[in-house]
Amino acid sequence: MADATHAARSAEHVHHASPDRERQRRVLRVVLVANAAFLVVEVVGGFAFNSLALLADGTHMASDVVALVVALVAMNLMDRPATDRHSFGLRRAEVLGAQFNGVVLIGISVLIVVEAVLRLGSPDQVHGPGVMAVAGIGLVVNLGCALALARNEGHSLNMHGAFLHMAADAAGSFAALVAGFAAWAWGADRVDPIASILIAVLVAWSAWGLLRDTTNVLLEGTPRGIEPDAVRAALAADPSVEAVHHVHLWSLASDEPSLSAHVVLRGEVTLHEAQQRGDELKARLAEQFGIEHSTLELECHACDEPVNHARDARPAGG
Repeated sequence: MADATHAARSAEHVHHASPDRERQRRVLRVVLVANAAFLVVEVVGGFAFNSLALLADGTHMASDVVALVVALVAMNLMDRPATDRHSFGLRRAEVLGAQFNGVVLIGISVLIVVEAVLRLGSPDQVHGPGVMAVAGIGLVVNLGCALALARNEGHSLNMHGAFLHMAADAAGSFAALVAGFAAWAWGADRVDPIASILIAVLVAWSAWGLLRDTTNVLLEGTPRGIEPDAVRAALAADPSVEAVHHVHLWSLASDEPSLSAHVVLRGEVTLHEAQQRGDELKARLAEQFGIEHSTLELECHACDEPVNHARDARPAGG
């Protein structure tokens, strides 16, 4: 019954996109156009100036374009209303999109390293000035895109995944800039594949963190930054609460923590009074922990299973 109530309440929220999400959507569109335009420049420059670092960064930028399209599609799916078959709507579409981006990043990292190792044995001659020019433009574009995404990502893993792509691209452009300078100043053509490997390592590191976070959401793990003991203590600290048990924390979407719990109320209360106290507890959860989606099973006595009594859940000295 609690799950059905939670689903019904969640359905009320999926019909309207929040102002933050609308702003995020606009930012993603601008970043997508900028990346698609520069992708052509970087790939052409990589072949023209014989630079693996540019091609590596260009390949990563191609994945960025795909990733941004996936992020936009996922964001649109999130705003679809709930149905009988999907009572929560498609809120986790953005988590799936972010996880897809993480897998793509890992795959690209492997390809870059393989090609770089092959070139280390017999490095190709690199046209340093041309590489520096293209990489310099790319650095400006990527830093601008990363900054725009960082300012608007909030707690969305979808936006964070897009930001990681841009941040890694900015680092890749810088590495390509260094490789171009080394080839121009000292004829050090091996710096180009070395820079490519560094780019790949950075990309893989970013992808690992993204995969870890998205997997935690899909496995309904406790949201990062929220301690279950602190939530239990906050509920149990209310004078009207006798005990708290069966506390479950998960994320409906990456930026929407959810909770269900059984709460035993003190004394004999009417149904109206119980509902009022439940609303007060939900307001406390939203204010202290940002948990907007909560389902509280209000009880007049404890279940048969062991419970977390208020006197045990309150902080020491309370």
